[in-house]
Amino acid sequence: MVDYDKSAEQIIKFVGGKENISKLIHCSTRLRFTLKNQDKVNLESLKQINGVLGAVNSSGQCQVIIGNNVVEMYDAISKQIGQLSSRTEESNATKEKWYQILLDYLIAIFQPLIPAIAGGGVLKALTMLLGMLGWISQTSSLYQFLNFIGTAPLYFLPILVAITTAQKLNVNVLVAVSVVGTLILPDFVTSLAKGISLFNIKLTNITYSSQVFPAILAVFLYAFLEKKITKYCPKPIRIFFVPLLCMTITVIATAIALGPMGYYFGVVLTSIIMFLYNHFGFIACALLAGILPIMVSMGMHKAFIPYVISALSSSGYEILYNPASLAHNMSECGMSFAVAIKTKDSKLRSTAISAGISALFGITEPALYGINLQHKRALIATMTSSAISGGIIGLLGIKSFVPVGPGLASLPMFADKADPSNLFKAIFMFFFSIVFSFAIGLILWKDPEKTSSTKRETIESPVKGTILPLSEVKDDVFSKEILGKGIAIKPSEGKLIAPANGTITMTYKTGHAVGMKTDNGTELLFHIGINTVKLNGKYFKVKVKEGQKIKKGDILVDFDLDSIKLAGFDPITVMIVTNSNDQNIKLPKIN
Repeated sequence: MVDYDKSAEQIIKFVGGKENISKLIHCSTRLRFTLKNQDKVNLESLKQINGVLGAVNSSGQCQVIIGNNVVEMYDAISKQIGQLSSRTEESNATKEKWYQILLDYLIAIFQPLIPAIAGGGVLKALTMLLGMLGWISQTSSLYQFLNFIGTAPLYFLPILVAITTAQKLNVNVLVAVSVVGTLILPDFVTSLAKGISLFNIKLTNITYSSQVFPAILAVFLYAFLEKKITKYCPKPIRIFFVPLLCMTITVIATAIALGPMGYYFGVVLTSIIMFLYNHFGFIACALLAGILPIMVSMGMHKAFIPYVISALSSSGYEILYNPASLAHNMSECGMSFAVAIKTKDSKLRSTAISAGISALFGITEPALYGINLQHKRALIATMTSSAISGGIIGLLGIKSFVPVGPGLASLPMFADKADPSNLFKAIFMFFFSIVFSFAIGLILWKDPEKTSSTKRETIESPVKGTILPLSEVKDDVFSKEILGKGIAIKPSEGKLIAPANGTITMTYKTGHAVGMKTDNGTELLFHIGINTVKLNGKYFKVKVKEGQKIKKGDILVDFDLDSIKLAGFDPITVMIVTNSNDQNIKLPKIN
């Protein structure tokens, strides 16, 4: 049993404490932390917490993988951290790259849409399936009523998108909904169909219901206008004048230009995918399915959500991502059950059974983080089965009709009234992928050999100077040994050297920190100065790169000690053993 309150307390500690958290959200399996300082995260310690399957830094977030119990863990953490400040400490925040920012926006806008669209889509698919089987008359009131419920989320998709986009941009949600709502007004739709002009410009006849990108562009323009107009508008009339101007300008601009731009962007995006599928169908599906374990582990699979929703809204079906996910999800399932049968490790067997059941229902993170990413043989089995099964799915031309993770309960997502065989093909591949992956898993799996070393490793000081206890470092992350045990050094010269033979595991562009793993397995983190990340690389010159083999005494970083002091920063340098609980280590004696 997981003690959620205790685990939540530990998670908060190892992401750097409540004061380091600027935002916390969750998806179906992960806690997603937006942090003020990524340097304060201890990923290895996070992975050891009861109830945590894994932890990664991805897309500008610290993602803690929980699995099916993510809601319970989220609630426990939320209870302990309370209301978070909306401000972030820009000086300490890690600057995100453009693609990380883009992915963050995509996730924030599209991820919350999935429950409504998936729920409605599966209901519609089930209703269609029951009608095809003759269990419900397709002319009955019940059939029509259930169909109405299933259709609503996709029909009103622009409204849902307006809400999530406005929330992400932190603008008035109701005004944003009113702007986008204009586009699907029955009278507006009728006027477009008849041919209406505005300022002598004929408006493009587009059906905006079920569209995504016109609504996004409209809300982005509205957000820009709201901030600008509010800044200059007199306070007594803001309550009506700001939304009046914003709504008028935004709707006109959307009807003339932004709406058609967003519509055709969606059409082009879907057309490109369709072109690739038509010319390289089974290859594209095989490649995507094969690399999905890696993409999901990094959170990069979320980038497909806009395409999936756009394809469903424009053509009513999707032919690449969800079919490939069917192959991947069931391959995770089969592999997990193979490990459960073959392993002699009781703890791993328990993990594998739980992961296999989760994957059976479309949740693959427990299998990925609990087994695949820790055991290469399992990852190879999964990727091989996924790629081959995905290729067969591509050859069969299986289509999906609901944006939900394929699994046992969601198989109706492949029901096609025009082609009943589509569902039967999907069911066949459902079982094929499980059995095929199970067979490969049984062949490839071998329990890793347990090695134990009693040899004591001596680690010398990486910097010349006075050696101090970590408790004297003016940073709680180090002084309280959150990252692990170690030493601090008051440097007398600006050279960071390797204290043992090993391999560089991490470098920072700012040059203030380096990670390495010794040949005996000791994981070390070197951090030069307090808050020196703010120098943005000034006064630091990194001499090594990730993956480089190094020998004891090699220079890792040259740093200008005097300039760092003159800039007002404490140059105290720390060496942390991040896996100190697992290693037999002798550290330098404190002066």
